[in-house]
Amino acid sequence: MAHAGFPNGLGTTAQKIAASLAGDNDENRRCIIELHGTPIGEMNYRTKGENVAEIGIKICDATQQNNGYGTTLLRMFVRELFSRHGFEKIVLDTNANNKRAQHVYEKVGFERVGVRENSWKNQQGQLQLSIDYELIRK
Repeated sequence: MAHAGFPNGLGTTAQKIAASLAGDNDENRRCIIELHGTPIGEMNYRTKGENVAEIGIKICDATQQNNGYGTTLLRMFVRELFSRHGFEKIVLDTNANNKRAQHVYEKVGFERVGVRENSWKNQQGQLQLSIDYELIRK
């Protein structure tokens, strides 16, 4: 997770994740990404206001990155959020160092709408730059 600003990993446990997932609802939902029955990542959304969803997606298994799964899954996720959930806009942000994610977001149609300097500190106390994206339903 160093590419996303977490050089020491996420420091979580299966028990913490399970407890957190138990609180999901129609306003805040996480989905595990599996490949042939093996978890390789996760996607999530949360309602940010009237017809706006904020999303996140990550392929955590490094051996499954750069295989096109992120692009395919993101397209499916966006379609689902627009068609079945009625969102009109989807927003997300990413660490400026995460070039792979930026490439995927832009390939899917997200537009860069802002850059936030010193938006947060990583685990080593270094200030990070975030890039904001949005996709409007067409």
